[in-house]
Amino acid sequence: MASALSRVLAVFRTAAVTAALSLPAAFAAGPVLAQDAAVEMTVQDRAVQAVAQDVAAQDQDGGGADNPAAGTPGPANRLFVQALQLIRQADNTYDVAEEGRLLKEADKLFNDIVTKYPDSPLAVQLVTNQFVGDFDFYEFRSRIRALVCNDALNSLCFLHRIGEMLPPVETPINAARWDWLSLAVAYQQLGDTGRAKEIMAPFVSAVRRGGVADSSGQDLFVARALSLMGQTPLALDITRQINDCSTRIYNLADIAKAAAWRGDSGLTNALADEAKSYASSHNCAWELGLVAQTLLRAGKEAQARTLFLNTVETQFSKFKETRGDCCPPELAVAAADIGEPKLALGLLSTVQDENPWTIPAVLGRLAKRGEAGMAVAYADQVADIDTRGEAYAELIEAAMKRGEPAVANDLMNRLNKLTDEAAGRRPGLLAQRAKAEKVFYNDDRWRRTFQLAINAAEKASNFVRRDIGAPLLAALVRIETGLPMLD
Repeated sequence: MASALSRVLAVFRTAAVTAALSLPAAFAAGPVLAQDAAVEMTVQDRAVQAVAQDVAAQDQDGGGADNPAAGTPGPANRLFVQALQLIRQADNTYDVAEEGRLLKEADKLFNDIVTKYPDSPLAVQLVTNQFVGDFDFYEFRSRIRALVCNDALNSLCFLHRIGEMLPPVETPINAARWDWLSLAVAYQQLGDTGRAKEIMAPFVSAVRRGGVADSSGQDLFVARALSLMGQTPLALDITRQINDCSTRIYNLADIAKAAAWRGDSGLTNALADEAKSYASSHNCAWELGLVAQTLLRAGKEAQARTLFLNTVETQFSKFKETRGDCCPPELAVAAADIGEPKLALGLLSTVQDENPWTIPAVLGRLAKRGEAGMAVAYADQVADIDTRGEAYAELIEAAMKRGEPAVANDLMNRLNKLTDEAAGRRPGLLAQRAKAEKVFYNDDRWRRTFQLAINAAEKASNFVRRDIGAPLLAALVRIETGLPMLD
């Protein structure tokens, strides 16, 4: 107790000396500055008092001092007080760069407490995000992450702001959250692998605890996200434990797609054969459209075409017999990939209401194969504004890749007209415009538009903010990498 009292008195003596040195200078500068200085010292005194009381309480428990009998301050407590002083300095500067430097130094001291003195009470409080006095460490960590927005137009700032809008993950994890997994993929793609792992780890743990054995075969999209993050062995290990046709084939197709993007033709071929074999041995039906796409991606065009045509014939036969749903949406995408434009648009018209994602997917593929005229005409008739805008963005990319700048310019004008009429109230539409601007202009003007998309999302209703995260992330990844997020 004597140790604690001596330390509290030492802290107050330091505060008193500081006040004595700073107040005369403030009075010399004028009455207003003197008053501000007095108020500032009052605030600092309260902060010092709060920390001193917390330090004294920890010393009384015997855990905060190197040598309690001698009254020596504990090293963890010393680092903590130094960190608070740095935070106070950061609060009192107008220099953004200096603020960031001071906060990062404070963060390093907090990390030192945890790594060097894990047995100290302070380390426990920091690791568990507890308050220390009136200091909120969780809020501080959020402030550290927000430093990326000192440059408001950089992509890591965009990710931070999108992440702040996502509904929190419920624990224990028991539901698919493609928005958070998309955030992890985006951080991985943009170079912050530490943040990516931090987000991904709980979902991987959920799968290992038994999510794969769920009756629906749901793996929470974890394997698909892992494939985009380059974790192919782990993605395959999870996938091969799934006995549900849809999830198993979707995962194999997506892992093969990611392998093809990385130029791994051997793995792409092997996974295409594996998907075909699994679909055959387990009597998978509508998933055959995915298998056909995967075979085509692996360069097995003859096999892909044969499988596709047989599947279409089977599906139409069942449709004539049952008069139920005609065909799975994946067949429409496969028809566009294989180069059957009339069949692709016919299938698209039957599946687009329930699966609007197929519209830009099919039209973009057709345009890349030289069927821009019919693709544009179809896009012009799409009722939903956001979907039409995404279709235009896909068509712009296809036109630029085919060396048709005049076609791309006409489509860009149509997309601009849509966004102007929306008057900044459709964040998804603005994100598609940003995606198109990146392809069309090949410079950074897309960043202003994407910033407007996030601004619009932050001002939107809770319903819009709940659903807009994954589309914004998909657009950003497409812009930065040139590759789409998974369908």
